[in-house]
Amino acid sequence: MDAQRKDIHNSELPVLCRACEARHRGVCGALSPSQLVSLNKQSTRKSVGAGTELIGESQETKTYANIISGVVKLTKMLSDGRQQIVGLQFAPDFLGRPFRIDSGISADAATDVNVCSFPKSVIERMIKDAPELEHRLLEQTLKELDEARDWMLTLGRKTASEKVASFLYLIATHVNPDADSDSVSFQLPLTRSDIADFLGLTIETVSRQLTKLRKDRVIVIVNNRHVEVPDLDALAERASQ
Repeated sequence: MDAQRKDIHNSELPVLCRACEARHRGVCGALSPSQLVSLNKQSTRKSVGAGTELIGESQETKTYANIISGVVKLTKMLSDGRQQIVGLQFAPDFLGRPFRIDSGISADAATDVNVCSFPKSVIERMIKDAPELEHRLLEQTLKELDEARDWMLTLGRKTASEKVASFLYLIATHVNPDADSDSVSFQLPLTRSDIADFLGLTIETVSRQLTKLRKDRVIVIVNNRHVEVPDLDALAERASQ
């Protein structure tokens, strides 16, 4: 087994990297222990509260980051000030666009978020030295493209009920993707206003559809933001997945 596939508990790895989700499933999994040590020396771990801007639209990119925990919302603004949520990112997604001067979108913490950030120049140098890292970044880009196409279908063809169920299914399958259980619980990362924006619906429609899913026992709403899904397959069926 080569250096890039060594056990995650290898003593050569920096302590913070051993239990990091980006090391398990994210782009850092493409790096050797020595490369992780080098990156770790120039990395900064930080926690930010919900609503904090992580990347400004059209702002020059100086750093990239791995999302360690939490949810990040991506937005695009029109010239007249109108804003649209165009995507969500979850741990261990890579935050940023290599080889671009600016991001083209803004990224804000939808929930409390932990990130590990590093200088742009360091990552772009490592991409040249580690083809597997470039491959891993391409995989994430293609995954995001597939998800964007799926979301175009959701917005263009699905009913209001299916849209809300699709949103809940998206969150449910990303908050704990390795879970073996058929049930899952999570905090909604967006306000109902943001959910309405993301789905192209009114707040009232979102609330009605959530209530309908609750009455049909597809979901349990513990409080305003905490949701339990007893049966993921039932939710997927309502979402027409």
